[in-house]
Amino acid sequence: MTIKDLPEDLRPRERLLSAGPQALTNAELLAILLRTGTTRETAIDMAHRILRQGGLRFLAEATADELSALRGLGAAKAAQVKAAVELGRRIASTAPESRPVIRSPEDASRLVMEDMRFLDREVFRAIALNTKNQVLSIEDISVGSLSSSIVHPRELFKVLIRKSAAAVVLIHNHPSGDPTPSREDREITRRIVEAGRILGIEILDHVIIGDNRYSSLKELGYV
Repeated sequence: MTIKDLPEDLRPRERLLSAGPQALTNAELLAILLRTGTTRETAIDMAHRILRQGGLRFLAEATADELSALRGLGAAKAAQVKAAVELGRRIASTAPESRPVIRSPEDASRLVMEDMRFLDREVFRAIALNTKNQVLSIEDISVGSLSSSIVHPRELFKVLIRKSAAAVVLIHNHPSGDPTPSREDREITRRIVEAGRILGIEILDHVIIGDNRYSSLKELGYV
């Protein structure tokens, strides 16, 4: 039996596309890198055999020559595996301290002020944070009209869950330049805080960007 003979929901590549890479085993991830097996074994079987040499540590420590000497691998597959290992190493070596840290609404506003103060439409963004309040990403959630930004909590939390965010600072701008929160701003903040409490994602603040000014709904007592 080859991988193509398996049902689609059991094939590593299809499972990665439908469920995400975190749903796959180490052997399945390695099988995707290997792409093909041999006449005697599938790519998954080969991946299991390689990992029995010493698991992921073996992949990290083995040279390309050592990998290519394994039955069925060869130079091309060994190079693909070592390239993937090196990418992972470089990602892991990226210092977390290089990420901005949000400690106050001023930190959040400074991060987006120059980008958002002159926008002619209300844009709702989310600063996704990890457990140390380091910035994971800044995500566009919705674009509204001249005077309002419509955002549904479902769309916001879908993005945050995908980013594995532990907390978030909500951000949107007022094209008028006046960052005073409206009744609608306060209401959507309340709804998002309630949803975040259920999902376990903390809403640290909702910062409204004006023309070189900002308002913090947390400082105003609405968060």
